[in-house]
Amino acid sequence: MALRIWLWLLCWWPLAALAQQAHSTATPQVVHEVRAVWITTLWGLDWPRHKATTAAGMAQQRRELCDMLDRLQRLGINTVLFQARVRSTTAYPSAIEPWDAAFTGTAGRRPDYDPLRLAVDECHRRGMECHAWVVAFPICKVATAQQLGAAALPRVHPELCQKCGDAWMMDPGVPGTADYLADICREIVSAYDVDGIHLDYIRYPEPGIPFNDDRTYRLYGHGRHKKAWRTANVDRCVKAVHDAVKAVRPWVKMSCSPVGKYSDLSRYSSFGWNARDAVSQDAQRWLSEGWMDMLFPMMYFDGVHYYPFAADWREHDAGRPVVPGLGIYFLSRHEKDWPLLTLQRQVQVARSLGLGGQAYFRARFLLDNVKGLYDWLAADFYSRAALVPPMTWLRSTPPAAPQPQQSWQGQRLTLQWQAVQHDTPVTYNVYRLSSSYGDRLLARRLTATTFTSLVYLPALKHAQYVVTTVDAYGNESEPAVAVEQ
Repeated sequence: MALRIWLWLLCWWPLAALAQQAHSTATPQVVHEVRAVWITTLWGLDWPRHKATTAAGMAQQRRELCDMLDRLQRLGINTVLFQARVRSTTAYPSAIEPWDAAFTGTAGRRPDYDPLRLAVDECHRRGMECHAWVVAFPICKVATAQQLGAAALPRVHPELCQKCGDAWMMDPGVPGTADYLADICREIVSAYDVDGIHLDYIRYPEPGIPFNDDRTYRLYGHGRHKKAWRTANVDRCVKAVHDAVKAVRPWVKMSCSPVGKYSDLSRYSSFGWNARDAVSQDAQRWLSEGWMDMLFPMMYFDGVHYYPFAADWREHDAGRPVVPGLGIYFLSRHEKDWPLLTLQRQVQVARSLGLGGQAYFRARFLLDNVKGLYDWLAADFYSRAALVPPMTWLRSTPPAAPQPQQSWQGQRLTLQWQAVQHDTPVTYNVYRLSSSYGDRLLARRLTATTFTSLVYLPALKHAQYVVTTVDAYGNESEPAVAVEQ
């Protein structure tokens, strides 16, 4: 009964009360919360905005990405989902698949820099995680495959591919598909210091796509019910990627973006569109089995299509972060023209439910400040920085604390410490503790063992400056107060 009342309140809470809460400057803050955004490289939807074939043009692409990351850092975003595998094409130099056309305008043609390397390095420089977003089953358009010629996936591995209208798709029912996706993800985590592998479209296609796997079912179904067989096929792919990634770097986060409704609820229908029954995504099982460390369900809905299903994800999160993916593109007048209040309500309820954070689709709508969303998040909802939740389900023992020392040269504060030895890579967080001005996270995910800051307020020279060690799983040491050098 309590859950029923709670869901009713979520869906029908009076707008006046919501407006008052949404515009309050006293939004409760949190210490750990995923604040994520998808950066889409497909067709340059978010980045790069312009194709380039010259050194100057590619330098402009790099500057543009850095400018985007600067603004995301100022907002408080701590996780970037960067599209690295696009449509059987890549945003990095792969030994397995050809380059995507987003950078040079020609599929298969490489730019003079490595976009994924740039994204990882620049995110880390700003204290943000960078997850490689891998689109699983969709392949390129038929026209693109023709342009790629012998390098196109349907030519290299025709046994893994199905032609679906004007595009190609990988067939989850062919056993080799799982191995192929695992090889792609193994390649990424072996070459790049990514913080996560994020699988997108790890599911069977929706009914509107002309996908016919009858022949595959006859070959590999072995008498199983087709629905159960399809679910097992997607499970196999998820587990294969998990095992490949964790064998290289066990602390790399596994995540995916399932359909936003897991299944029908006892009192709320998914109206035929859900992860488990419509497209064979048993995502809640993936959490409980440990194949996923977190989920970003695509909750691009509102009202009874959002709130009851958000509560369901929270009830079945297996102690791991479930981060609602929010369709902020619906704020655009070219889409559904949602009022800002709709998104304000969704993020506030997600936090009040204890979900793992918020994720925004896509970066351009956030950075364009559509309906003032960026400004509201910066001034209120994200007014304090948050750390990504630690992966305590994999490891919970914190590393040793550093031994920082501090020195002053006028208004310049310098903190220094020796590197902490640990069996995983470590980073460092720096805090300021002040009874007059409040406690504040000054820097996160530092790889260097020094930190410098200008301190203009005299009272802050008497604050305590604290450094902690953070292991690769996100576990944080006891705080160590800097002492005078």
